[in-house]
Amino acid sequence: MIRKKLTQADIAKAIKLHQDYRNGVFGGRRAIFSFQDLEGMMFAGANLSDADFTGAALHGASLGGCNLDRAVLFGADLRMANLAGASLVRADLRGALLQGANLTYANLYDADLRDGMIAERDAKTRDIRAMQFKSGAADMQGAAMQGANLSRARMSGVAAQHTDFTDAIMVGCSLVRANLAHANLTNADLTGADLSGASLKGATLTNAVLTEAKMQMADLSGANTAGMLNDKPAGRSLDELDMTPEEALRLHAQWVTSGGAAGKAVDFTGFDLRKIGSLYKAQLTGLVANNAVFFGLNLEGAAIQGARLANADLRNCRLSGADLRGATLRGANLSHADLRQVDLRPLVVAETRSFPSHLDNANLRHADLREARLQQAVLRDADLLEANLDGAQTEGADFAGAVGVKVTPPS
Repeated sequence: MIRKKLTQADIAKAIKLHQDYRNGVFGGRRAIFSFQDLEGMMFAGANLSDADFTGAALHGASLGGCNLDRAVLFGADLRMANLAGASLVRADLRGALLQGANLTYANLYDADLRDGMIAERDAKTRDIRAMQFKSGAADMQGAAMQGANLSRARMSGVAAQHTDFTDAIMVGCSLVRANLAHANLTNADLTGADLSGASLKGATLTNAVLTEAKMQMADLSGANTAGMLNDKPAGRSLDELDMTPEEALRLHAQWVTSGGAAGKAVDFTGFDLRKIGSLYKAQLTGLVANNAVFFGLNLEGAAIQGARLANADLRNCRLSGADLRGATLRGANLSHADLRQVDLRPLVVAETRSFPSHLDNANLRHADLREARLQQAVLRDADLLEANLDGAQTEGADFAGAVGVKVTPPS
């Protein structure tokens, strides 16, 4: 097929007319780029929601930050294209070529990447025939999908060998018979995903979350599953306690409020606490829970001062408004945690004695730290890539060696 080559001026005009179309301006027109040659063209930041790119050649095109919600990219060639931060909510990507494309932090919620084949009607016989020799699901081999949102995306049969899904959110994603051989799924959230018949040969699933996932006939041969969370206990089970978790927490609260004169301090070191229920506004001062798994728990407004939580798994936890003054969170995993207005200032125990909060080497990727109180907190070598620090108070905080620090001062 011979595609018509468009110029940058043609594209600028189409974008303007599409914007008028979306705004209901007379003369506006939906952007139709189907079967056009758009290789290397610039679209960055444009609002092209509902546009039609069926079968378009977009090899190496710049689409970073674009709004492509519900756009039709059926059978499009997006090899090596830049789609970083683009919104592709409910986009039709069936049969698209995404080899080597950059989709870091893109939003592909409910996108369709299943099998697709472009067809046309023969002018003489009127029969339907394929317009391309090869058909199949989207091909994203070697694509960069770090931090992308693929929740509920339909990716059955997709080819994603060697693709980087680090930190991707893939909740409820359909990956039936997908080829994920040697893919990097480090820290990816695949809660409720369907991986039936998928190939995960040699894949890296370090710290990946696969709770409630369907894994029938999935091939995990040679995969690295260190730290992977599924429905099995990760560490010690709560059944190993010599009392119910509720009783343990009651005694701990009593121990705190009595200054140690009554009750009993709880030690959850190495326990999987995911089934403990809500810890909303719980009294957890002085808690010892090194290497414990808190994944997804509600700890909003909890009193956790002076707690020892080194290497704990606190991913996806709700900790907004929690009091973590003087807590030790060295090496803890807090990616995607809600830490809005959390208090991580030093814990003052005497006029001349205080203990700073420690988050050395902690994983705070994608964490929400808006308006957090981080004064004098120690965050040496912490990973804050894509963390939201808007309005955080960071006076005296130690960020030596930390990455991704982007602080917007309080207004």
